[in-house]
Amino acid sequence: MNIINDPQEMRRCADHLRAEGKTIGLVPTMGALHAGHMSLVHAALRENDVAVVSIFVNPTQFAPHEDFGKYPRTFQSDIEQLKAAGVSYVYAPSAESMYPEDFVTYVEIGKVTEGLCGGSRPQFFRGVATVVMKLFHAVKPHRAYFGQKDVQQCAVIKRMVRDMDMGIDIIILPVVREPDGLAMSSRNAYLSPEDRRQALAISRALFEAGERMCGGERDSTELIRGVRECMAALQIDYVSLVDAESMQEVCRIEGKVALAAAAVLPTARLIDNIIYDPVENRVF
Repeated sequence: MNIINDPQEMRRCADHLRAEGKTIGLVPTMGALHAGHMSLVHAALRENDVAVVSIFVNPTQFAPHEDFGKYPRTFQSDIEQLKAAGVSYVYAPSAESMYPEDFVTYVEIGKVTEGLCGGSRPQFFRGVATVVMKLFHAVKPHRAYFGQKDVQQCAVIKRMVRDMDMGIDIIILPVVREPDGLAMSSRNAYLSPEDRRQALAISRALFEAGERMCGGERDSTELIRGVRECMAALQIDYVSLVDAESMQEVCRIEGKVALAAAAVLPTARLIDNIIYDPVENRVF
């Protein structure tokens, strides 16, 4: 396995791989890998000649009061998982190499970032878009893999790639869940046993709403009310029904939508979502 820490070295490696005619698949992560990440890794390995996994806890997407300092860092066990899976390249740049002292350029994306997590974390997507742009420039992937759990992030990255003519295929894979339905997240490690039990209300609320959508419910007010009732014991950040591409709120379901929710528990802030396709009448 090759572990690359320097952006220029990563670019040289990517240039060499492309010159050999090899396709590159990138899986951007902040480490603390779980089965959700590994589903992306396995897809990248299947669909490309070379898979590159980046591990970088990005400081620019955390507000001062957030959990940058305590975010789980499990680099050695991450490397062991990736090596066992057959990954040949890990890109693990330092914060200093990504953001030198005189760094002043950031990527701002409008509209699609305005609601959901963008509403409660106003600098979050500026940091996400900037770091992903830098990763794309260093790794030069043909395809990049993201998880649906971060549904708004997926929409932001797809929009950036489209608007900036980057020519990268963005592959979105389904939410991977624990056996009891909780969406897998590195932040689940924070949860106390009681918070872990309470957190199940999020996925249960979404699944119940999904059944109602498949049964014909199209009114956003009714769907959101039902989710909020199921999550009543939690501190709700947001519950929103949005167009699955634009992330703009909808009043009625007329096309593919995302029903997304976030809640703040004493030990962690958690997000989850389902996507409903009225043409196929299915939730995923």
